[in-house]
Amino acid sequence: MKRPRIISIICIIGYLAVLITFPQVFSPPIKKLGMFMPALFGILISAQFIACVGVWYYKQWGVQMYLLAFFAKTIFFLTTQQTGFSFYFGGLISLVSIILLLRHYPKMNPNL
Repeated sequence: MKRPRIISIICIIGYLAVLITFPQVFSPPIKKLGMFMPALFGILISAQFIACVGVWYYKQWGVQMYLLAFFAKTIFFLTTQQTGFSFYFGGLISLVSIILLLRHYPKMNPNL
């Protein structure tokens, strides 16, 4: 089945978001949060990238992982009290993406 154009746009935005967010793993504000926080943040960013790959290939597990990554990142930012403009803007973009992905979810391939 051919991937809808909106799914391709969501994936490209997701890839760009990962490229922009990944350098923050090594930033001083993340390092100040604790010893394991950069590693945890890096895992969350990697999960977001892997989810975008799954969505790109039109797989249901990609949407499921996208949801998990979104909620895990939200919990991470709320517990570390890093709620700035980028948190709200990224959350809004992610919520719109999730709604669009869930509309196409039944048509996606359930196999790995």
